[in-house]
Amino acid sequence: MGKNEKRALVATLACLIFMLVGWFTEKSGLSWSWVFFTVAIVSGGFKQTSEGIQELLTDKTVNVDLLMALAAIGACLTGNWFEGAMLTFIFCLSGYLEEYTTNKSRKEITALMNLQPTMAQRYNEAGELETVPVSELAIDDVLLVPKGDTIPIDSLILEGASPINEAVINGESMPADKTVGDEVFGDTLNLGNPLTIRVTKDVDDTIMAKILRLVAEAQETPTKTASFIARIENTYVKVVLIAVPLLILLSHFLLQWTWEESFYRGMVMLVVASPCALVASATPATLAAISSSARNGILLKSGVALEQLAHLKAIAFDKTGTLTKGQPVVTEAIFLEKEALAKEIIVAMESVSTHPLAKAVVDHFDDVTLSEALKGIQVTDVTGFGLACDYNGATWRIGKPSFSGETFAFPVSEEANLAYLHGQGNTIVYLTRDNQLVAYLALQDVAKPEAFQVVKYFKEQGIYTCMLTGDNEKTAAVIAKNIGVDEVRAGLLPQDKAAITAEFHETYGVNAMVGDGINDAPALANATVGVAMGDGTDLAVEVADLVLMKNDLNKLQMVHQQSQKMERIIKQNVAFSIAVICLLLLSNFVQILSLPFGVIGHEGSTILVILNGLRMLRMTPIQRTKEECATCPLQQATPEDAQ
Repeated sequence: MGKNEKRALVATLACLIFMLVGWFTEKSGLSWSWVFFTVAIVSGGFKQTSEGIQELLTDKTVNVDLLMALAAIGACLTGNWFEGAMLTFIFCLSGYLEEYTTNKSRKEITALMNLQPTMAQRYNEAGELETVPVSELAIDDVLLVPKGDTIPIDSLILEGASPINEAVINGESMPADKTVGDEVFGDTLNLGNPLTIRVTKDVDDTIMAKILRLVAEAQETPTKTASFIARIENTYVKVVLIAVPLLILLSHFLLQWTWEESFYRGMVMLVVASPCALVASATPATLAAISSSARNGILLKSGVALEQLAHLKAIAFDKTGTLTKGQPVVTEAIFLEKEALAKEIIVAMESVSTHPLAKAVVDHFDDVTLSEALKGIQVTDVTGFGLACDYNGATWRIGKPSFSGETFAFPVSEEANLAYLHGQGNTIVYLTRDNQLVAYLALQDVAKPEAFQVVKYFKEQGIYTCMLTGDNEKTAAVIAKNIGVDEVRAGLLPQDKAAITAEFHETYGVNAMVGDGINDAPALANATVGVAMGDGTDLAVEVADLVLMKNDLNKLQMVHQQSQKMERIIKQNVAFSIAVICLLLLSNFVQILSLPFGVIGHEGSTILVILNGLRMLRMTPIQRTKEECATCPLQQATPEDAQ
């Protein structure tokens, strides 16, 4: 419980106790019961009243706090001491609930901060372990993380393998298996074996530090609706302060009410016309939405971005690393002869290369075990063509069809399949023995499993979808067809992507751009809402309005649904609070509303609005079946289908 929340709770309880004591003494016929009511009003309303007076003196503005203080004083002047105390108590209670709501919405972030380890076990120059503060760690320090300990800082695993609970980073309940060479993040939990890790980032640049910084900034930035309500509060309160004396005077002289009745009705109006519920319509819901999003691996830099997402009309996706996995995989492996030997030859040669295609090939044949003869084979890297080696008196080559000026003929039986694979945007790698084709592999950067369903969701919402890429048109067209976007634009430079997002903003209004690379940064900045993938470049994350941790596109659908839910709740709150004010004002004017019921109706509506906003703390994850995750896989198509 925060300091402000504790103070609000103590003030509320003190006000309640003295109010009940005053009521008991009044019922007992004691004439000095007003003393207890006065103490109740002062103890419960001192903080709000002092803040209202301070704002009046410093900013020359009036707010609902001052309005409530005047209403309580007016109730006492009419002899309604209990009503004045009850008004103060319920107003104080709603203030406490607002503090509680704010703290509740921030508890996930506070919990994350509490999870941050303060100490780490570092190896010194002598190779001995020493315990040092995390703040003293530097890049390239080597640390030990025992089983069950929290990883102190973003690092790379040097020794060991273990499942890591990364829920604080990405919101996923299932641990991620990490081994040598994998990156681990600060504040995640080592569930298995001890790990030796090397620090890769400064304390202030870790993923967790960025999360805390972004969420803190977001919670300080109100939505447009909240800003608008805050702007009209001062004017509204001034109107009420002018309307109350007018009601008192006009009701007495025109409606012939007694001075006592007119003043009483004026005090009731002072209570029920206060915009407490209206002021609380947006902020608690926004804070709750930001916190629940952060808990689920969605970082919002402001409430404005979340509010704008609800009105999204067009969305553009970068291809590589956003809609696709960002790394090539083998989609087809065709062997014409001696499959076992050919696989060994492929792995033996590709294992010595650092090319992305080579890594994809080795990963595809990870079950192949090399013979002793092939483990030490001499491989030549022929720049621009591929790899070559001599084995058992034959020259083996893997790479392009034209190899240092030498070419080979494709078997007629394979021409149709090769044409089909090329048509699907694949890169083809050929394995030859003495210029005779032995095997060929098709590689492609394939779409993410969730990409098709996420794009389908946005299209069902009536949102225009487009894929932007610097890749060639043929490859882009295949990916776009499989994913189902409305439009694809290929061969783009960074400035082209930026121009297109500006064009979409002009054509459709509220638009979003989703990307991960440096080349996407101008487009992210140009869009109404820029969405960066969490594993993207620092520049993309910096300029974006929203960050999706772990590159999960399902989170984009989640946050869009969250924005729509928040908009519904805020509209409900605004409509409800205005309706209650109008109803209470009408009831007061026809003289059927007493001050106690006015207090209950007004402050009760404020409490209900706050509780309704708390519903934003719940966020439903997107769960899909295996069938839903299908993205028209290429391996299920045939050359005949392509024709």
